[in-house]
Amino acid sequence: MNLKSLLARPFANYIHNKTQKSILTAVEDQDAILKYLLKNGKQTDFGKDHQLANVSSHETFIQAVPIRDYEQMKPYIEKVKEGKHNVLWKGKPIYLAKTSGTTSGVKYIPITKESIPNHINTARNALLCYMSETGNAAFANGKMIFLSGSPELERVADIPTGRLSGIVNHHIPSYLRSNQLPSYETNCIEDWETKLDAIVAETLNKNMTLISGIPPWMQMYFDRLIEKTGKKIGDLFPNFSLMVQGGVNFEPYQSKLFESIGKKIDTIELFPASEGFFAFQDTQNEPGLLLNTNSGIYFEFVPAAEIFNEQPTRLNLKEVKLGENYALIINSNAGLWGYNLGDTVKFVSLAPYRIIVTGRIKHFISAFGEHVIGEEVEAALLKTTAQLGGVVTEFTVAPMIQQGQGKSYHEWFIEFEKMPENMVNFAELLDQQLREKNVYYDDLIRGSILQKLIISPIQKNGFIDYMKSIGKLGGQNKVPRLSNDRLIATDLQAFLVK
Repeated sequence: MNLKSLLARPFANYIHNKTQKSILTAVEDQDAILKYLLKNGKQTDFGKDHQLANVSSHETFIQAVPIRDYEQMKPYIEKVKEGKHNVLWKGKPIYLAKTSGTTSGVKYIPITKESIPNHINTARNALLCYMSETGNAAFANGKMIFLSGSPELERVADIPTGRLSGIVNHHIPSYLRSNQLPSYETNCIEDWETKLDAIVAETLNKNMTLISGIPPWMQMYFDRLIEKTGKKIGDLFPNFSLMVQGGVNFEPYQSKLFESIGKKIDTIELFPASEGFFAFQDTQNEPGLLLNTNSGIYFEFVPAAEIFNEQPTRLNLKEVKLGENYALIINSNAGLWGYNLGDTVKFVSLAPYRIIVTGRIKHFISAFGEHVIGEEVEAALLKTTAQLGGVVTEFTVAPMIQQGQGKSYHEWFIEFEKMPENMVNFAELLDQQLREKNVYYDDLIRGSILQKLIISPIQKNGFIDYMKSIGKLGGQNKVPRLSNDRLIATDLQAFLVK
């Protein structure tokens, strides 16, 4: 056994045991974090504006701090960007994470001295829990891809600023530096296709044991390797045993990724964002991601149907229920208060608190009152492909609104790696599966308000070409599963199968 994996095992067992103990104190830890945030936040500009010194419980916190999205937090962020101290958290942030917002343009998310361990340690803990549970420590001996945005940082009010993944790149432990790929120089390449070619060249003849990234990126990387060598990924990298992924639901991509590898391997799912690292897969034996309840973030949960209400219900951890769709609200030692992340989650376990990510608040279709969400379309498509075959590369769904009873419909834009044998039967079963998942959609079909869904096949690499055309190819960019308008649908017309 290599020395590195041998030395990692005791630490892995220590972290795994510590994680198991924190499961038992999740509610108490959340209560303690709220008190810690209030104590540190009351002297800030935000704390004074919201009288946090007078807040002593979650109930009084709800009265003092409204839910805000980034746009509503922006006046405070602008003060931070001007170099002012004690705005949202004590002192100044040590970084600003720069991320693309769908409605706010570029977003600048503060990262403080107190919040950086949340980003660094959670990914580490996920790997160590896996190592302890499975006994697979061999991956620590080979080369690992930790794909990041450019680690080159600019300065805003003398605060280092850049993509979160680029910031985190500066904090990879020294003992992993020799295992890390791609190189610093390759990570600095901005053009995605140039960067991908460089990653392929750097990794082609290496002993790759771990590959991490969002599933669409990993599939593009695998496709490029297969195209170059004619070999499956498992043949190219015989010691490749662990895939780490997050950013989108893994299931729609899973079958094609494993087909590209040529075998099934272990996977670890993560739930990171610029605003915080919220959950991670702590076991291979149970569904869901363990909520990060003791890492500087106090969580609130709003029933998804209420998120746009003036005074929605705001639940803390001990009040949540299984199977309900919640909008995730965070309060953190990065200085985010009542922050509406935009993601929705469901609890699949309350002991321990494990979640699945069900979609985005703004990514839904409710053009006719059906409120179809990402989890439902993904589940419907998975069941359909399981029964009728076909391999899906990527897809998105949009409403088609046409005048007249029963003329409107949901249009599914699907890129198939392998087409189903009978597209008519495929569309029929897909519609049936969605009707079983969503009673409102079923009512609209039954009442002839909507006709059954229509599939518009996308040509090979069509979604890649579409993302390239809008300047969002690669990195952490992903295609929205659902839209409530025709903006994406209109652009995709150029990439339909001829």
